[in-house]
Formats: sequence, C-alpha cells, structure tokens
Amino acid sequence: MNVGGRLELEGVETAYGSSQVLFGVSLAVQPGECVTLIGRNGMGKTTTIKSIMGLLRPRAGRITMDGQPLVGQASWRAARTGLGLVPEGRQIFPNLSVRENLVATAGNRHQREQAWTLDTVYTMFPRLKERERNLGANLSGGEQQMLAIGRALMTNPKLLILDEATEGLAPLIRAEIWSSLGRLRSTGLSMIVIDKHIGPLLNLADRHYILEKGRVVWQGGSDQLRAQPEVLHRYMGV
Repeated sequence: MNVGGRLELEGVETAYGSSQVLFGVSLAVQPGECVTLIGRNGMGKTTTIKSIMGLLRPRAGRITMDGQPLVGQASWRAARTGLGLVPEGRQIFPNLSVRENLVATAGNRHQREQAWTLDTVYTMFPRLKERERNLGANLSGGEQQMLAIGRALMTNPKLLILDEATEGLAPLIRAEIWSSLGRLRSTGLSMIVIDKHIGPLLNLADRHYILEKGRVVWQGGSDQLRAQPEVLHRYMGV
C-alpha cells in the first residue's frame, strides 16, 4: 500500500496583482487522508491549488509537503515533492496519443514499491487501454478526465489534487470517476478534491474545508457536515 504525503498550509495569502484572493488560508492533509475544498465559484478554491502547486506565489504564509517548503519553488519542483495535479479543464496533450500522454511525464521519483504503470492505469480505466492509440483531442470528456487522472498517477504522487473532478461529465461517467477515486483512497494515497457534487464528496472524503471569499469559514468531517445542512445552504445554496 502506498503511503500518502502530508500537506500543510498556514496563513496563506495570495493575490493576482493588486487583487487579493486568499486571506490567511490554513489547512492540512494528513497521510492517506482525503479532504475537499468546497465553495461557490470565485471563492478561492483554484487559487489555493495554484498556490500549492507553485503556479502562484503567495504574498504571505507557509506551505509544506512532508516538511519541505513549497512557497517560492517553481511548479516543477513542487511536483517533485510528490504532488500530482488533475487540473480544471483536464489540459491533456491533444496531439499525443493516450499512451503518449501517460508516459510523457511518468516516473517513480519516490521509489514506490507498488508503482503506477501503464498496466495498472489501464486496469483502473480499461477504456484508456481500448483507446490507447487515439489522440487526446479525439477522446470524449469522460475519457479525457480518466486520462488526466491516469497521467497524474503515472508520476506516482504522494498527494493527488483534483480540481473539478467531474465537471461537465454525464452521470454514468461521473459515477465511474467517483468509484475510481474511492479505490485510490483505499491505497493510502492522500487527496484533495474539488467538485460541485456534495453527496459523493461526503461519501469519499474524511474532512472538508469550506471557502468563502478567500477564507476558510468551516471545517469538519462528513458526519458533521451532514448534520449541519444549514452550512451547505449558506455557503453553497444547496
């Protein structure tokens, strides 16, 4: 079983130019834990992810992955600490085949005993095996999302981040993705998941962070959130 990584954010403040988006965001993901970032559009979820991945540099605060500082590191250095990103919009390579997409960034930098390989990714997503010679541009949205997840897994991350895990996917494909994420969680991989579908998030994750205007306004476990429907109504309108 793979052991996931530990991510910690403390007092993170991030801005786009003069427009500040994050105001003192603090959160943690323990090894093997799955947490979610929940909130309406524009509340800072993706900015938090970009701050973690080194795509944006916070003005203040601390971010560490297994004790290694990430603030100020290039995005490729952040990835090398064991972060795997499935970005919003998938961002697969449209002119590469499925197989080429998967092997393009593959590696086992942290010497995982049960490393992700083409075979294990194809076992999780048999459709990718069937389409391995097809170009990324010729895949359906669901297939592209499977490919984006598989590509991230091929880097053998200690923590997998999914920004809008099932956005725009048909219900049957969404269910398949949620099932796959459940299997990933059982391997001990740490995860951060962003998605608009609250029910599956409550079933999947250990803990949840709700963001409102760049601040963490609520955090707790799935049972706590189920017991406080007024919280979801206030911050998500559901």
